Amino acid sequence: MIDVLVVDDDFRLVNIHRGFVERTPGFRVVASARSGEETLAALEEHRPDLVLLDLYLPDVFGLDLVRRMRAEGHETDVFVISAAREADAVRAAVRLGVVSYLLKPFGFDEFQERLEQYANRRAGLAMAVRDQADVDRAFERTGSAAAMPKGFSAETAQLVEATLREAEGSLSAAECAERIGVSRVSARRYLEQLAERGRAEVALRYAGRGRPERRYTWR
Repeated sequence: MIDVLVVDDDFRLVNIHRGFVERTPGFRVVASARSGEETLAALEEHRPDLVLLDLYLPDVFGLDLVRRMRAEGHETDVFVISAAREADAVRAAVRLGVVSYLLKPFGFDEFQERLEQYANRRAGLAMAVRDQADVDRAFERTGSAAAMPKGFSAETAQLVEATLREAEGSLSAAECAERIGVSRVSARRYLEQLAERGRAEVALRYAGRGRPERRYTWR
């Protein structure tokens, strides 16, 4: 059983997220918190495996709380659930080792899928390491940069994914590039990879003569 601490300053969302967790086999909520200080106290008392963390807390920004958790020796995994769409926040979350980042609002199915992915990665890391193949499989399960195709960055991949998720409608490579601050060519490579993995759909938009524009939509 994976023990979960739910952190959000809105008690209504705490109850919703608690219900989502309890509906997912293999997970249970052991505590909830509505501030940074309450979170640290709950970590000491309950020692959860996973923290579902909103970033906008009344006494501390969530990622600063993660830094404090690490400084105090808490190695609990962190799953960010937030309305924070800023690229800087996503980059910082990646650097801090956040295991998932889900933008509000979302439905139960999407939330459950993320929890199940986390459970599978966690189970994979518990295996014995006998050779390089075992090491490679562990990195693939964690979704780290080592598992990305050559020339791809895990940080940029998460930025592109988050940008496409939050877009209203479709995005072109140029529009995606402008939002996250990378070149159009780079944005298209990552968008095409999402399409190859079945995470995005591609449609062609024809506007007069010339090549059609490729438009990407999150599935």
